[in-house]
Amino acid sequence: MDLPFVGDTVNAFVAGFLSVVATLFVFAVCLGIIALIVVYIVDVTQTKQAIRRNYPVVGHFRYFFEHLGEFFRQYFFSMDREELPFNRAERSWVYRAAKNIETTVAFGSTRDLRPSGTNIFVNCAFPTLGEDAVPPGEITIGPYSENPYVTRSLYNISGMSYGALSSTAITALANGAKKTRCWMNTGEGGVSPYHLAAGCDLVVQIGTAKYGVRDLDGNLSDEKLKELASHEQIRMFEIKLSQGAKPGKGGILPGTKVSKEIAEIRGIRVGEDSISPNRHPDINSVSDLLDMTIRIREVTGRPVGFKTVVGASDWLDDLFVEIKRRGIETAPDFITVDGAEGGTGAAPMPLIDEVGLPLREGLPLMVDKLNQHGLRDRIKVIASGKLVHPAKVAWALCMGADFCTSARGFMFSLGCIQAMQCNKNTCPTGITTHDPKLQRGLDPVNKAERVSNFQDQIEYEVGIIAHSCGVKEPRQLRRFHCRVVQDNGRSIPLNEIYPDQTPVEPVHA
Repeated sequence: MDLPFVGDTVNAFVAGFLSVVATLFVFAVCLGIIALIVVYIVDVTQTKQAIRRNYPVVGHFRYFFEHLGEFFRQYFFSMDREELPFNRAERSWVYRAAKNIETTVAFGSTRDLRPSGTNIFVNCAFPTLGEDAVPPGEITIGPYSENPYVTRSLYNISGMSYGALSSTAITALANGAKKTRCWMNTGEGGVSPYHLAAGCDLVVQIGTAKYGVRDLDGNLSDEKLKELASHEQIRMFEIKLSQGAKPGKGGILPGTKVSKEIAEIRGIRVGEDSISPNRHPDINSVSDLLDMTIRIREVTGRPVGFKTVVGASDWLDDLFVEIKRRGIETAPDFITVDGAEGGTGAAPMPLIDEVGLPLREGLPLMVDKLNQHGLRDRIKVIASGKLVHPAKVAWALCMGADFCTSARGFMFSLGCIQAMQCNKNTCPTGITTHDPKLQRGLDPVNKAERVSNFQDQIEYEVGIIAHSCGVKEPRQLRRFHCRVVQDNGRSIPLNEIYPDQTPVEPVHA
């Protein structure tokens, strides 16, 4: 049976639909024109930006393209070893290591060995056989504390606070640390439930604002310290004097990241910028630093050390002389040396670019002063500052470090793409944001596995370098195992640049 009216109905519907679309299109065009007129008027009348005033509307594209330039340079224009702070070759190695896929390369190195400052490890004629190699030996930190910390781990997670990092990122890092048996530094933002849940070894960092260990007036609280020490997994405490990104300035957490939970952990107000003092108000001298070290160690029963970026160094001589005057048991149990090239956090550009010694100078300076004062065996040294590659870790061990830590290396293992959004709430990988939609992309279970893989691969490949140099384990590396290219193109051993220091005469009270 024919239904002629069906075709008419369809035609009428299509005609009506097209009419609506046309009307909406005209409406959208009108809105667009009105918007352009408004933008034009705003641009020509404002006085803050010359480009927009002289080139209304189109001047906005300049800022848009400037923003896009960061990403186009990263993926299309920069060569593999050109980018800063980390080039594509470095990031790619971390990604492969974290995914537990092949990290070997073919057809020769793309690294230029000619520039001054290039490190070259010296292989020996008779490398260490696999069956003769041994794992890193145990090191005891804090022999004068009630609960010394004994560990084999070479490579550990540096200080990153909950607040600066998301809960999913902290969860993944803590579970990865537990799996691979390295320690995790909490950062200055306090100990969160996400740190504790995994059961990994924790180093509690005490920043200048003393988040998590302060009373209502912001002073160091013995009660809070005892409460933290009741957790067996908290192994050490670290007093943060300064950090690589901003030596001489306290931590900065933008108010957009200060949620109710973070505010409760830190003891601050929701939604307000969390800015720490630029130093500990109660540490005015080396004597004050030793007093606080001793106090925390006695209250908690845990090893205590401090973290610093080396700059002016006379105070180190004063500190070590005072230690010997008081007695070797009063010394900090470890010193973390952060290079000025370090820094995951938000920081003013003059500080992040221009202040503090890089690790290549700060680390040997610290080790040499400890040797000179006869305190090297008593005080362990932890190196930090862009140590995301096995060769850089091996260099730090050659220079005298007992341990190495990294923040950004482990961020890469979580999937960080160096989007440079850490100081905002817009991190596209969910690592440094508290936006639930962005956090959703970070699966803590999967990323914990990657954290573990990365740490394992670092230690494995540092071992490869050590065995090539003829030693049985990485901590046996010495300065003569590494050479540095000079301006004339030739290399010389590190021990010629930084000769071994002999202890000075002991100082008596």
